[in-house]
Amino acid sequence: MTDALRSWLEGAAADRERAGLTRRLGARASGADTVDLAGNDYLGLLRHPAVVSGAVSAAREWGGGAGASRLVTGTLALHQTLERELAAWCGRPAALVTSTGYAANLAAVTALADADTLVVSDAHVHASLVDGARLARGAVEVVPHRDVAAVAEALSRRTQPRALVLVESVWSVLGDASPLAELLEVCECHDATLLVDEAHGLGTAGEAGRGLAAVLRPPDATRLVVTVTLSKALGSQGGAVLGDPLVLEHLVNTARPFIFDTGLAPAAAGAALAALRVLAAEPERVERLRGAAHRLASTVGVQSPAGGVLAVRMASAHEATRTQALMATHGVRVGCFRPPSVPDGISRLRLTASAGLRDEQLDIACEVLRRALGTTAAESGEPVDPALGGGGADPDGTRVALVPTYGTGAAPDPSGEPAP
Repeated sequence: MTDALRSWLEGAAADRERAGLTRRLGARASGADTVDLAGNDYLGLLRHPAVVSGAVSAAREWGGGAGASRLVTGTLALHQTLERELAAWCGRPAALVTSTGYAANLAAVTALADADTLVVSDAHVHASLVDGARLARGAVEVVPHRDVAAVAEALSRRTQPRALVLVESVWSVLGDASPLAELLEVCECHDATLLVDEAHGLGTAGEAGRGLAAVLRPPDATRLVVTVTLSKALGSQGGAVLGDPLVLEHLVNTARPFIFDTGLAPAAAGAALAALRVLAAEPERVERLRGAAHRLASTVGVQSPAGGVLAVRMASAHEATRTQALMATHGVRVGCFRPPSVPDGISRLRLTASAGLRDEQLDIACEVLRRALGTTAAESGEPVDPALGGGGADPDGTRVALVPTYGTGAAPDPSGEPAP
């Protein structure tokens, strides 16, 4: 008898290998002497003494884990302190901390969108938002990237009593920014709620790194919901949903990804709280990050990003992986994103800047980028097009393979994992 599962798995693996789309885990050694343009340590806080001390102190006081879900005994005073300070920093009324940024998006979308809600999703949103929309069971309409008119059109012809619009503030590969003020105005006009994922905006964009949504002040605070991750600029782990207390009370009572999940580990909460305080005390880190991002963008010939991330378009998946490997041999690590992790099917190298990069490290990175991209173009016989445009991926989540052709009621497909 044929082993159906084994046969299917082997065939799928062979298909991926032929297409140059196989992903493999690679362990990063502690203290590795490489220039990291692939991670998300935007502010260089991952090993900051205050952040490490915050994690250690919290673990010593509270233990290795929260011990239970938040609604049982897993809510710690530390969580509540983090929630208060995070909400104040991001300019929102209140916050609810979750175990991951992925869980924050799942919780927010599943709790706020039901069968009587139209979900209008930008074509490039993160997989966590897409998965939330699918689990919410409501109708989903995917609109072209950053197209405010398309959002307005979708909302104007909806039949559902409620609507939820899903976007990111800073898009996680291309580095472009959403027109949040215009989107909020459209949502006000059509009685919809705007959900903004600030995963790549917190610590990188807006005044002092407060994120792009911090300046938005809708008359009714339930009109705007913000999600963040603690694992990028804050150098820790976890996530949060920010908004009106009425919204968060609804999540506490209805969001299964929150209710049935163990609370955020004390060490992660302590590290995130310490990192938030460092960010407030050292705003020059944000400027250092932006300077590094501008220099990388100038080197590869793309527009400076709104945050700390940018992309270089490659001729093919094979060219992307070869260039990534070539750069690694010269001590520079970059991200590599291939289908199905990109909604437009275009492979890219993703570069992330960091305030923690020293000047000499940036010098090395820029020189290796120039040589590697030039070598790739020469070997392929085609110029490497560094122009921005198209899809995106997230290295510690998944990028959703969306295209703006899904109609109302269609659920987007999940992507694969980005390559290490």
